[in-house]
Amino acid sequence: MRGNLKQAWLWMLPVAFLSACGGAPEAMLEDGTLEEGAHALISAPPIPPSGNIADSTTLKGPLTIGGAVAGYPTTFPGYFGYTLQANAGAQLALEVTHLGSSMYLDTGLFLYGPKDANGSYGATLHAQDDDSGYGTLSKLGLVTIPKTGEYLVVVGFVNAVDKQFRLQASCIGGTCLPNPQPAPAGSPLTFVEQPLTARLQYALDTANTAREEMVSYVRRLDYQWQYSGEATLNQATAAVLAQSRYSGYRGDPTPAVLTLTEMSNEMFLQFKPLLPVMLETYSNGTETVQVKRYYRTFSTGPNGDNWRWLYVILLPQSYKVLVYEQTAHEI
Repeated sequence: MRGNLKQAWLWMLPVAFLSACGGAPEAMLEDGTLEEGAHALISAPPIPPSGNIADSTTLKGPLTIGGAVAGYPTTFPGYFGYTLQANAGAQLALEVTHLGSSMYLDTGLFLYGPKDANGSYGATLHAQDDDSGYGTLSKLGLVTIPKTGEYLVVVGFVNAVDKQFRLQASCIGGTCLPNPQPAPAGSPLTFVEQPLTARLQYALDTANTAREEMVSYVRRLDYQWQYSGEATLNQATAAVLAQSRYSGYRGDPTPAVLTLTEMSNEMFLQFKPLLPVMLETYSNGTETVQVKRYYRTFSTGPNGDNWRWLYVILLPQSYKVLVYEQTAHEI
């Protein structure tokens, strides 16, 4: 291959996820009230010197799966924290519900943990949302718990003095469901795209600067699974190829099932470090990770050959599919 390529990287499509930089919301009047018609961005609580995010919240007690709690803020703005016990693989919906919450209340929702042996929840955000619920309320429609333990659910709020909210935790799949039934034949996977962790995004961006004629992309797709047993690699690849952005790979007559070692051997040199980061970040460390590879090539004109490889990586116990695509072309 020859010539130079412009650098490229994939901007993830977050599902109502926000910055974790902390700080007070915007659009405040001098008296501390929310400006009429303003839409405040509720950031995650600031990281305290202790590194335990609980120290930046007012701890209010436990929240149980299948239950709800009521919050009565007396500060403006602020953060209430609720502890939640969950098993690895449990799939939850967390929501500040319309029912039981005051009108015009603006909230943010954040998940941290699990708590370590020192009693710290750390400061790593597993999930967050601003306004995916009713109006300006918050909702996390699908959260997969990575490890068994105690988590901290944080509700951030503005314009909340003399108001109330209702926080609900529901089970939608995974190990929190009692006696799940076998999946019906041909059960499809439904993905919710989540942003990459800052660490993985940085590693990806850095690798993409190494060679201008080679570019790779990574996407994280969480899926709901409310059945016994595990989703299959064929289900994962079918759901990925159903997306129009991957339609060009559907014509590959010989897709290959690979081991992780075989996939690593096929990755361009500068992208090889991405695979262990992906697995350390998203896999539970004990599941059997499965990979299927697709290939396509095409020409965009004289001296414009293009080569592309698509790897669908199934994490069947972590309820995630990672999509890795590496490309190269000449000009």
